[in-house]
Amino acid sequence: MHNPVMVREVLDTLSPQKQETYIDATFGAGGYSRAILEKADCSVVALDRDPEAVDRAKSLKTQYPDRFNFFPGRFSDMKKIVPPLDYDGIVFDLGVSSPQLDEAERGFSFKHEGPLDMRMEKQGLSAADVVNTFDEKEIARILWVYGEERRSRAIARAIIAKRKETPFVTTTQLADVVRAIVGFERPGFDPATRTFQALRLYVNEELRELEEGLKASEDLLKAGGRLVVVSFHSLEDRIVKTFLKEKSGGLSHASRYLPELPQQEALFVLKNKKPLAPQEDELRSNPRARSAHLRWAIRKEK
Repeated sequence: MHNPVMVREVLDTLSPQKQETYIDATFGAGGYSRAILEKADCSVVALDRDPEAVDRAKSLKTQYPDRFNFFPGRFSDMKKIVPPLDYDGIVFDLGVSSPQLDEAERGFSFKHEGPLDMRMEKQGLSAADVVNTFDEKEIARILWVYGEERRSRAIARAIIAKRKETPFVTTTQLADVVRAIVGFERPGFDPATRTFQALRLYVNEELRELEEGLKASEDLLKAGGRLVVVSFHSLEDRIVKTFLKEKSGGLSHASRYLPELPQQEALFVLKNKKPLAPQEDELRSNPRARSAHLRWAIRKEK
């Protein structure tokens, strides 16, 4: 069973009500969609770019045939995908889903040996393509920008040297190379974490997707509609924080060395300046929740 992260906080902030309609922008294993449908006599429109989510959505459609609908696709395109309604809430659960992490053949996790893939849509550029064909400078850039990996240059050099002997095929091949360079920094943290994060974000264009998905929420939410976002690392959270600050009338900065940009019209009411974090009992029962942060806001009149 999928254990959705911060589901109590998501339900509290999204506040499902009878006859309202919500978007679950990242269906995954369906944890949020199910919780919303069980909370109130409302409707949920869900979407996901992972083709395997189609089958996972069938049981909810059978159980709630009149209140649940699923559409395959990226949330950056949700204005084109979902029915043209004014929605009462949108929730994003960023990153990879539990099924993607747990299935070794998807290649997302360094904990299981599998093909070095990481593609959410199972098509296009794979992680193996990146490490086997990109030059050293570009690999280092990806690891630094998307993984904030301090040893990015050393890892890139090691990848280039290793692939001359044999191309990277599996997750464990790459993880072993990274571990040899980085070393074990602290208990409970695998040295390959940042490299795998960087490749996954790059291959799936996740940060650009997030920016486009947040922009789409402006037009899809009705006045009073709730926008709820659960993120799992600083790059995601930074994008969400910046978006909500600017869209709630806060001043944005192009650079700390340049003057402030003009204040934007407030489209949202920001509900928490500091993100909500998981409660202690959830952290004990679900270690994957440890890095989760929840930010939310309410749409103002259009």
